[in-house]
Parts: sequence; structure tokens; C-alpha cells
Amino acid sequence: MTLPVVLVPGLGLGPEAYAPTVEHLDAQYEVVTLPGYGEHVQPGDDLRTESLAERVAERLSAPSVLVGHSASCQIVVAAALAKPSMAKGLVLIGPTGDVAASGWPTLAARWIRSAVWESPALVPPLVPVYAHTGLISMARAMEVARRYDLAAAVSRLECSTVVVRCRHDSLCPPAWAQRIADLAHGEAWTLPTGAHMPVLTNGPELVTFIKRIAGVYNGE
Repeated sequence: MTLPVVLVPGLGLGPEAYAPTVEHLDAQYEVVTLPGYGEHVQPGDDLRTESLAERVAERLSAPSVLVGHSASCQIVVAAALAKPSMAKGLVLIGPTGDVAASGWPTLAARWIRSAVWESPALVPPLVPVYAHTGLISMARAMEVARRYDLAAAVSRLECSTVVVRCRHDSLCPPAWAQRIADLAHGEAWTLPTGAHMPVLTNGPELVTFIKRIAGVYNGE
């Protein structure tokens, strides 16, 4: 039996960001958007990682594989901790969440080093998506997300975990990806191409990891 897949977009992104990935996914799936992660932040929205994770956990009606990208990796990890019986596996794509490198200057520098490797073709589809979420909403969500200690959280996970990054992703350096995988007793992989937007540039490769966790290949 193939487990259903729940995907949470990265900061500022919406369901469209996962389109190049899910088109190759032969499994039931749902993309869950949240304030700052595909939705405009409204007055009174609780942007704490644990609160956003509760929204995701409430959508889990069956044991599932949770997929996060960038800052939303923290949300799916927190959701797995909140509802462990429903989180049977995690795929963390380019996770951020290193509190030792969470200052705005460091994040900006890493973002620039990653962005120079992204294809210019990504700009046209990203502009309307970011505009929909809103730059202020993204900044507010990031201000909260950068304070969440992902390393401390993943050490408490009880489900299978795979960390996937791309070769030119400076926001998720190889040592950080390996550390998260080790703490989660999982595995870390680096794709030979791409930077911080593999959901848009490396969809078929990401699906390989999602399918494996979901049991498509082994019928678990």
C-alpha cells in the first residue's frame, strides 16, 4: 500500500511550486498552504512553527509522508512530533533552521550565493507567487522561522527521514544536511544539479525519494 503524501510549500511559495514534482508522483497527495507559505498573513495569525504545524497535523486523516522545502521543513518536522502516529516518513528538501547561522546578514549572503546558480527561467513563475503571498508576509514568517532550532527537533523524530539538497544550495550546506540526517537517524543526499529550488528544477529526482519513503517501490 502506498502512503499518501502531504507537501508544504517553502517560504513564500504556493502549490504551483510543487507542480514539477507532483506531476511525476503516482500517489495520493495534498499540498497544504499556510500563512507565509502560500497564503497572505492575516492579523491574528499565529506564525510560530508549532502552531503552523498543528494546522498540518489536523489535515492528516491517515498515516502519511510529509514533505517540506526550505523553511517549511521545520513545520513538517514539528507536525511529525505533534502527531507521530500519522507521520510515517519525512522528506526534507533543502532544510534551513540552523540557529547558529540564522542572522539576517548570514541568511542574505547564503541566499545570494544560492540565487546566482538558479536559472533565470525561474523568475517569471516566481514573481506572481511571491506577490500573492506578499513580501511583508514572507518577512514576518521568516522572522519566526529563523528562531526555530531544527537540529533539536529532528533528534526527537521516530519516523524515516531523508534530507535532500542540491549541489549549489548555500542555504542548506552539505554539513548541515548531513547533521540533520544524522540526528534524525536518516540519510542525506546531494543532487548533482540545482540550488535552493529543487522543487522547481529537480522534480523527477525528488519524486524518487518521496516514492521510496511512501512505499511505491516496495509495497510497504
